[in-house]
Amino acid sequence: MARARDESSPLFAGNAAGTLRLIFYLALAVVLMVLDQRNGWLWRLRYGAAAVIEPVYRLAGLPAIGVRSMSVAFADRQHLTEQNQRLREDLLLANAKLNRMSAVAEQNQRLKELLDTQHSLELNVQLARVIGVDMGAYRYQLTLNVGARDGVKPGQPVIDAHGVMGQVKEVLPTTSVVMLVTDPAHAIPVVIERSGLRTVAYGSRDGQLTLPSIPLAADVRVGDRLLTSGLGGRFPPGFPVGEVRSVAPADTGMFQVAQAQPAADIDRSEDVLLLHDQAEPDGPPAPVKPMGPPAELTPGTATPVTPSGKPGAASVTKPSAPAPATTSGVPR
Repeated sequence: MARARDESSPLFAGNAAGTLRLIFYLALAVVLMVLDQRNGWLWRLRYGAAAVIEPVYRLAGLPAIGVRSMSVAFADRQHLTEQNQRLREDLLLANAKLNRMSAVAEQNQRLKELLDTQHSLELNVQLARVIGVDMGAYRYQLTLNVGARDGVKPGQPVIDAHGVMGQVKEVLPTTSVVMLVTDPAHAIPVVIERSGLRTVAYGSRDGQLTLPSIPLAADVRVGDRLLTSGLGGRFPPGFPVGEVRSVAPADTGMFQVAQAQPAADIDRSEDVLLLHDQAEPDGPPAPVKPMGPPAELTPGTATPVTPSGKPGAASVTKPSAPAPATTSGVPR
């Protein structure tokens, strides 16, 4: 093995030629280092060699640089994608919370308006929530979360903070069905606030109110408010029902037809009020005494004076009948 090593490395061979060759290389290296240290002769050679070898180093390092750049780019892209996804989720959550807060604020405002209406009306009312809506082609109904167990009865008027919504049509144990004023089968007696004209408002399929039987000479204008007239005893008088939007002659030419927009928020109300019957006073009503002319102006009356000098109760004195004429003591 030593022999094979010597043959493969002739520079370190044990003969004299190898030793002289080694000494020559070492001396040459020392001379070159001394000359480079003192005079800088090899600087240009190193500069040129570096300029030639540098592209080779760069080319050799391109795969590693490319792999590192790709890994960094992929990591940054993945990080940015995750961050973008988190920001999107946070934005959606913030929008949902904002919408929820806005809905809660609107609901609180509607409840406040209902409570204000309840306090201002001084009526026996009951708060209910809308849990179902049926806006079909031939009926407009709502379902409330109160029923017979809560004291609801058929025919009870239903209002919101802005006006009349309808009346209870059907009562179940825990729920009730309300027919809206816009239902084609519903009719409500109304009075025009400005002129005092009484008429009937019917529901229509387009979600409006129709007043089909207005006399031609009646004073009805766009913008007139419709109030409940109280006729029929179902709806108390004075509640807003709608506002006239158009007036035109009927096809027959005998009446005027008016279209009105309901005053209540038919499509947006979530909480409503049910009106209960008002308590009636106990006992028969007090009799009303008719007022007559003063006693001193009535003929045939006198005001007696009591012994104390104060006037007493008035009494009526009938004039005495004239005595019949007599002749010779014999009546005729």
